Amino acid sequence: MRVVRGEIWDVAVDVRRGSPSFGRHVAETLSADNFVQLWIPPGFAHGFLVLSEEAEFVYKCTDYYDPSDELRIAWNDPTLAIPWPTKEPLLSEPDQRAPRLAELEGRLPRYSRPGV
Repeated sequence: MRVVRGEIWDVAVDVRRGSPSFGRHVAETLSADNFVQLWIPPGFAHGFLVLSEEAEFVYKCTDYYDPSDELRIAWNDPTLAIPWPTKEPLLSEPDQRAPRLAELEGRLPRYSRPGV
């Protein structure tokens, strides 16, 4: 993930059941000026907040888009404790209805240790 115009605050959350880092997140400010990129591995949820007036970003995927793989998680889920730099984001209609992570237990990917 990289930003080619503007600035975003980008977040990745490990949602792989059984992972030692399940529910933990990383966050980075990505901008056209700082050239920082964020790799989001399979099994991680991804969200972002546009910090500038507008933003444009590009990303590569590990596979073709499949709508059945898409999950939404409430941006303010207290169990994730993500310190979003806003208290009142502008959310899409589907994001407004997103459930908490605990409500998605049966739909989350399973963690498998590397080499096993």
